[in-house]
Amino acid sequence: MRCPYCSKLDNKVIDSRLSKDGRTIRRRRECIECDRRFTTYEKLEEVLPMVVKKDGRREPFSRDKIIGGIKKACQKRPVSITKIDEFVDSVELYFQELGKKEIDSKEIGERVINRLKEWDEVAYVRFASVYRQFRDINEFMAELEGILKTRKEKEGTKKSLPAD
Repeated sequence: MRCPYCSKLDNKVIDSRLSKDGRTIRRRRECIECDRRFTTYEKLEEVLPMVVKKDGRREPFSRDKIIGGIKKACQKRPVSITKIDEFVDSVELYFQELGKKEIDSKEIGERVINRLKEWDEVAYVRFASVYRQFRDINEFMAELEGILKTRKEKEGTKKSLPAD
């Protein structure tokens, strides 16, 4: 590691710490030549698959693109940025561990849409309207009716459970 002050390569590590998520190492270093200290961060190079789009194009997996889509759907909704980041971390890790060289964009979209359905119905409908490309109000209404039906079924199940 080159010293940012004198550009010499001789330095020693005086402290190493693992980040909270366990994916980055922070190292405090001291230059042997000028005795100045500096910090470096070490991160494992991740090999993520290419994403095959609906039209057949291929593009690199983009964590930022997923976060952007979720943030738009969750705008002015009670879903925290931390929750979104943790979810996208899990999606990224899942596709890394899968070991495929290519994944279909539908796989990513389905994971996102299912999670949004759990978190917030409004965010889910916003995302679904873009992801599923509703052509008219009837498709939109069909999706809303599905949500209402699921909600009524859940409420019916809660009422039929015996009290403790």
